[in-house]
Amino acid sequence: MIHAAVLGSPIGHSLSPLLHNVAYKHLGVQGQYEAIEVKSGQLSEFLSTTRKDVFSLTMPLKEEALGVAHDVSQIAKKISGGNTLVRSGTGWNLTSTDVEGFKYALLGHGISKVENCLIIGAGATARAAVAALSDLAENISVLNRNPERVAQMNTAAGREVTYLPWEINSHINTADLVINTTPAHVADQFQSVVKSPQGVLFEVLYHPWPTVLAQSWTNSGAKVIDGLDLLIHQAISQVEIFAQLSINRSEMYDLMRTAALDHLG
Repeated sequence: MIHAAVLGSPIGHSLSPLLHNVAYKHLGVQGQYEAIEVKSGQLSEFLSTTRKDVFSLTMPLKEEALGVAHDVSQIAKKISGGNTLVRSGTGWNLTSTDVEGFKYALLGHGISKVENCLIIGAGATARAAVAALSDLAENISVLNRNPERVAQMNTAAGREVTYLPWEINSHINTADLVINTTPAHVADQFQSVVKSPQGVLFEVLYHPWPTVLAQSWTNSGAKVIDGLDLLIHQAISQVEIFAQLSINRSEMYDLMRTAALDHLG
């Protein structure tokens, strides 16, 4: 029996319970998965009293989890955060499925190699993105507002990255792949420069949809990948960990995406 939950704050909007419960039903696995509000600074106390065994983590807990886990996977160390906690005999094991989420989402749209990639933002999601693109992209540029995040981004990339100032930038139109990892409305300012973009936009947000940037991209006739794909693929990898099963990813993706779109209306 899987006793699981997604932890974070705010958490009421999360689609993770829907996606995981769809997966458990399809797989014939007994499982319960819910959303639980856990604010910054509360993770250690929560874990000390819970009877559940596995957790998904969202903001603001991905970095905080590094300090409470007994064992941290190499990928979680690389991107300075994790989204998956599993109870072991000695404590909590932390890993991340976000990097896999990016890779599978891109592969699902036929993207296996990129010459020039532009990442907007430099937070936890951006670190997962740059780690995923480290062996897929010839050149990676990052639009960054916070110089203090450069060191962690470099660790996540494990290779040379070009940092660009946070301002209207023509790279948006020339990059083969643009990944917006910022919270809602932060990247709206770049809408004004979107003009016949040459590449694909991967917008990690999915609700409300479309974002200003995604709408501009669509209006130009260029391809957009929405954040549901990232959410779904990282969730599939988590289900494999929680249920200890190998899953038909294509089949599960279709089931989860249909359920998510029905829910969002």
